Amino acid sequence: MPILARSDLADLSLFTTLVRRRSFKAAAAELGLTTSAASHALRRLEDRLGVRLLNRTSRSVAPTPAGLALAVELEAGFGSIEAAVGRLGEAAASRFGSLRLNVPRDASFLLIGPALPAFAARYADLHFTVVVEDRPIDVVAEGYDAGIRYGDTVPEDMIAFALTPPLRWVVVGAPAYLDRRGEPQTPADLADHSCLRLLLGDNSTFRWELGEGENLVRIDVPGPYTINDTQTTIDAAVRGLGLAYVLERRVQRELESGALRVVMPDWASTGPGLSMYYPNRRYNHPALRVLIDLIRAANGL
Repeated sequence: MPILARSDLADLSLFTTLVRRRSFKAAAAELGLTTSAASHALRRLEDRLGVRLLNRTSRSVAPTPAGLALAVELEAGFGSIEAAVGRLGEAAASRFGSLRLNVPRDASFLLIGPALPAFAARYADLHFTVVVEDRPIDVVAEGYDAGIRYGDTVPEDMIAFALTPPLRWVVVGAPAYLDRRGEPQTPADLADHSCLRLLLGDNSTFRWELGEGENLVRIDVPGPYTINDTQTTIDAAVRGLGLAYVLERRVQRELESGALRVVMPDWASTGPGLSMYYPNRRYNHPALRVLIDLIRAANGL
């Protein structure tokens, strides 16, 4: 019977994450590891236990029968540990009397706002500050505990947790605008349209990214209006001032009501999801961990 060392707990935790995510890449990203490090750790655990836990191919990861049985018991055990730590964290929250976040506008609308009621119920005495802005900042230098960014823009030296799956970007227009100007079918057709251009936080103009993979094109679209705020862009599109390039989730209500329509659906583009990030692996603000879990659960992670 194998004897486990305390260091094996990290490998066992990795194993349960692999079973849940069914991907070395996704599990490694969640735990802040490289894919290679995750693979080596799993192999080390299997060697120590003398049992094959996962079946691996170039495209998939699946537990063996022995691995699945182990994962079920481990999840129960880790669940008890997390509950105990969570209770301790809540009791200790008074020692962390404030939490400061810097988030982009889309993240505030899609993630922070919906999570606030449940979060406030858990931490009624916490002083919670959320600064909403789209400019890229150094969260450490500017005194924040954590920030949210799109996954591909998180600084490499930060610890990051994915908050959403990959996100779909679409071009939308109001029915009145499309009746007046016609509906574009390809990216080239945008040259004959009024587009609501997006001003990024660094004051550069975003080039619309259309399509997927080898068909991806980036276009500096024409248009008289350049806006740095998503809601203002959506309002302008609803009023028929032009086509907008936005997160599909961000205009869900407008699409359902018919105020906007997706155009060129075959040219929609999928981009990285939003991630929470902070500077120190050992940093463990209890309220931040709860906020991350609430947002991830609401987004199917």
